[in-house]
Amino acid sequence: MSISLQGSPDLKAAREVADYLGTVHHEFHFTVQDGIDAIEDVIYHIETYDVTTIRASTPMFLMSRKIKSLGVKMVISGEGSDEIFGGYLYFHKAPDKDEFHRETCRKIKALHQYDCLRANKATSAWGLEARVPFLDKEFINVAMSIDPEAKMIKKDEGRIEKWVLRRAFDDEEHPYLPKHILYRQKEQFSDGVGYSWIDGLKAHAARHVTDKMMFNASFIFPHNTPTTKEAYYYRMIFERFFPQNSARLTVPGGASVACSTAKAVEWDAAWKNNLDPSGRAALGVHLSAYDAETPLSNKPSKVIDSIPRMDFPGVAIQS
Repeated sequence: MSISLQGSPDLKAAREVADYLGTVHHEFHFTVQDGIDAIEDVIYHIETYDVTTIRASTPMFLMSRKIKSLGVKMVISGEGSDEIFGGYLYFHKAPDKDEFHRETCRKIKALHQYDCLRANKATSAWGLEARVPFLDKEFINVAMSIDPEAKMIKKDEGRIEKWVLRRAFDDEEHPYLPKHILYRQKEQFSDGVGYSWIDGLKAHAARHVTDKMMFNASFIFPHNTPTTKEAYYYRMIFERFFPQNSARLTVPGGASVACSTAKAVEWDAAWKNNLDPSGRAALGVHLSAYDAETPLSNKPSKVIDSIPRMDFPGVAIQS
């Protein structure tokens, strides 16, 4: 099953894999406006104001609703693989294998605040159960015992992100996946559903959060002060549902590039002016990276005024 905006990077790849494997494929489409309309419900159910979690939780929330309507009770999801194997694009800049390993440990220990939070609550909101085989304890123990040197990304040797996992499925005689899919560049979920999703969210937030509100942000939200209009917009909604101080303290903060921890931002000096959890913020790595000239918080976003409504009845099923 897959969900995305029409023409997204993930849509084509998911359809191609389903055709290659001969599986029944359920393809769901949503629009930017559909996602925006669901933001308040998403924040209520996910219980966070973290930007990247909300960006990714929204399409997963919409997909879970549709999956449940089909009578499906349980799904298998891939959370944890990027944390264990260094799959995020910022791992390209890891200075050495020791720091690479330390970052994977930091990411795994924070999963309950990010990806696992999303996977658990976006599905549970509709009574759907998500199981995460990559986070099986025995599998984690084996994978984290691998010399991190084998996980390091080395372009000159043709080794990209999540190299160990990709190589394990690279069987010349009995291929599991087409080569170009197996070695496709990492796309974070919130990017893979369509680049206009994040751009649309930023544009929507810009219409609801003024420059004056941002100027006073540190006084209104002294803890984890939002640094972008998008973050401010999510924070306003969160505070309306969960005004208690104990609630806001449960949400992590700190700088991030392409889902990195704050510590990993130090790996590349160019990142400090382009702090955004999108994979496209991995300057010099992502094939469709943001323009390095302008800080992301100041980048103009295209305002989307007329967007077609969601059309869930038109579910494409292929076999």
